[in-house]
Amino acid sequence: MPERSAQDPAVAALLARARGLVGARLEEWATQIAPELPAPLGDAVAYALRSSGKRVRPALVLAAYQAAGGDDPAIGGVAAAVEIVHTYSLVHDDLPCMDDDDQRRGRPTTHVVFGVPAATRAGWLMVPMAVEMLADAARALGRDAGTLGQMTRVLLQASGIAGMVGGQWLDLDAEGRTLDLERLMAVHRGKTGALIEACCLLGGMATGAAPETLDALRGYGREIGLAFQIADDVLDATATSEQLGKTAGRDAALAKSTYVSLLGIEGATREARRHSALAVESLRRAPLRAETLAGLAGYIITRSS
Repeated sequence: MPERSAQDPAVAALLARARGLVGARLEEWATQIAPELPAPLGDAVAYALRSSGKRVRPALVLAAYQAAGGDDPAIGGVAAAVEIVHTYSLVHDDLPCMDDDDQRRGRPTTHVVFGVPAATRAGWLMVPMAVEMLADAARALGRDAGTLGQMTRVLLQASGIAGMVGGQWLDLDAEGRTLDLERLMAVHRGKTGALIEACCLLGGMATGAAPETLDALRGYGREIGLAFQIADDVLDATATSEQLGKTAGRDAALAKSTYVSLLGIEGATREARRHSALAVESLRRAPLRAETLAGLAGYIITRSS
């Protein structure tokens, strides 16, 4: 399958659908939860949920679901659950004790607007919210309690110490040190890759897909997760803050080990392409309608933000 560019119309349509399905659900929850929690906590949660974004992770859920034969719009709830977890991670990632950033998705970060205590608690609250969203979606999709349990386990493991949280800890621990490629990959398979891999698995699980299909989707997600992070490293070193919607150059400012610091911009770009190609190759292991996933693989490494 040839590499598709960030301008591919099919990918643009998929991302637009992901933004529509997820945005409606997040707005509904933001409107509901803001008055239910004491100020400023409720407003902080609603503010975070209303943040914009490319919605790549929800798009991966939709694409994996379609590739495995699904066609029910209720999959939008699974995609929204993933986006809530991702949003929580961004709220905490920006805190002063972490990356200490004051801009995200083109606007002030949650802790800048509502304070560190409210932003910290808002992040914690989003995890059970994501599980509730996932449960509602699984029921709407006709999945049984056993499958819901498996899907919940996938999401929470990807977002916890074995995945995103553990990877973030390793990333913070590595500041000011130079990691070799193997250790750098270990950081980012957790910090970024675990949730992206979970997106692909959840999309397949939502159809009740066979083990060989889930294995193919897992392999795709594992490789495209690394490709995504490498592309992010390149963008942090080459794009502007206006293009990114967040502060550019933070990796260098925080003395982080990145693919760019280790391999250079050209070397990192080649590595992103290599992992993208491996991701697409994984799709050939099962009978999948994989065109949209292949298109996303190209988009992920050619995007401009």
